[in-house]
Amino acid sequence: MDCISKGKSHKRYEFGVKASIATTLNECFVVGARSFSGNPYDGHTLSSQLEQVSILSDQEPEEAYVDRGYKGHQQEGQTNIYIVGQKRGMGARQKTRMNRRNSVEPVIGHLKSDGKIGRCYLKGALGDALNVILCGAGHNIRKLLRWLYFALIKWLFSLNKGAYCPGKRRTAKMQLIGQGQSNSNMLSFTGNDLYGAV
Repeated sequence: MDCISKGKSHKRYEFGVKASIATTLNECFVVGARSFSGNPYDGHTLSSQLEQVSILSDQEPEEAYVDRGYKGHQQEGQTNIYIVGQKRGMGARQKTRMNRRNSVEPVIGHLKSDGKIGRCYLKGALGDALNVILCGAGHNIRKLLRWLYFALIKWLFSLNKGAYCPGKRRTAKMQLIGQGQSNSNMLSFTGNDLYGAV
């Protein structure tokens, strides 16, 4: 744990380690999460973050969209780095994708509140690194569970839609659920219950 001075007027010093989060552009899955001891410059952390992303995904990213803290980076490789406010070399596609760069901020907020990355109970630099990686993995698992939950609900309602026949007493919905259970008991849990299960 280090003392980091960020220059904020309401909180001059913060204690912790710097964490770097890399997400996909559209789905916001966490594909890289690293912690850095000390208070390194953001541009110096970019190469090691891109190295981790290429190791975990088995391919080097073509483009990376970063904020102005990464200005002056020393990145060597095939990845094209685009910085907020950059005008040179930006096509229409890159400008559209640059607007999606801000989607990493809510992911960081969810990691701090839902993923408990705001407080680390593990000891040492290894504990800090494990906490960041496990919080990123937990975020991805929560996203997948939420997707599976809504896919299951959609599938159940699609079964229910064409299941009623006027000549039959029981519908396919009641056969699927079983005797003695009502439909309200099966669909009573919400997406928030999935967070507690992870």
